[in-house]
Amino acid sequence: MISPEMQEALSEHASQEVYSAYLYLAMGAWCDTKAYKGFGRWLRVQHGEELEHARKFVDYVLDRGGHPSFAAVAAPPREFGTITQVFEAVLAHEQQVTRRIHGLYQAALAGKDTAAQVFLQWFVGEQVEEEAAAQEIVDKLRLVGERPGAALYLDKEYGKRGKSG
Repeated sequence: MISPEMQEALSEHASQEVYSAYLYLAMGAWCDTKAYKGFGRWLRVQHGEELEHARKFVDYVLDRGGHPSFAAVAAPPREFGTITQVFEAVLAHEQQVTRRIHGLYQAALAGKDTAAQVFLQWFVGEQVEEEAAAQEIVDKLRLVGERPGAALYLDKEYGKRGKSG
């Protein structure tokens, strides 16, 4: 059985994962309007991953005999500046998610909830990958600077990521 505190914390995080999906969908749409279709696709794939993360949190709470709650999801921004600023915002957002995951893990440790610790370990590893992927894109966009041809090449390369379902 899951503790009420852990149930609430994990439910809140599921809502935050839905916001992440919403944010990446908005960023992807922005990219599409700026002719960065490849980056738009990359962000749409990320959108799908974030929804899957939210489902994992909900399913975990249910599997532990809990009843998840759902918070309202704020509207994401519509404007993001430059393509580099988009991915700087992605990186900052992923760093924020990492801090939340670490906080959840610490709460599971403090509550002696071994099952939650094991569940959250996957997300700890996932966040290492998420931050590294965002950092790579930021580094490459900063490297090419204001050279549109180079940015469009990166757009094409990152557009190869998955399907944009």
